Amino acid sequence: MKRPWKLALMAAGIAGFLACGLVLAQMQSGVYAGASGASIGQSAKQEFAPDAKYEAGPYASLLPELAAGEGRVEVQSFCMTCHSTRYITMQPALPAATWDAEVTKMIKAYGAPIPEDTAKKITAYLQAHYTAENRKE
Repeated sequence: MKRPWKLALMAAGIAGFLACGLVLAQMQSGVYAGASGASIGQSAKQEFAPDAKYEAGPYASLLPELAAGEGRVEVQSFCMTCHSTRYITMQPALPAATWDAEVTKMIKAYGAPIPEDTAKKITAYLQAHYTAENRKE
């Protein structure tokens, strides 16, 4: 004899699978149904006024801002060609020597095209704003 909880679990799994299939079919067709907060509600059959002007604004930036200071422009110009500001701000407060090693690693190991004088500015900026002594959380 099967246990009732196993049957309930199997029924819930089947219901979830069918619901996912329905949502996928709606997404592929471009016509979405449902008006509750848990479902999507787009209609591909919507009429637009021929003389109206429709625009979409830019996406909101979800990237953390870097601290203001000398060298920030260089970090944005060179470092952000490969990664976002989040890669810098998510690091723990690193010692100054570690920031120097990180910049050197980006140049030597990963081939970041950073001139030597710019690398010094970037290192000085990171050491001035992202060490344990001066990091503003």
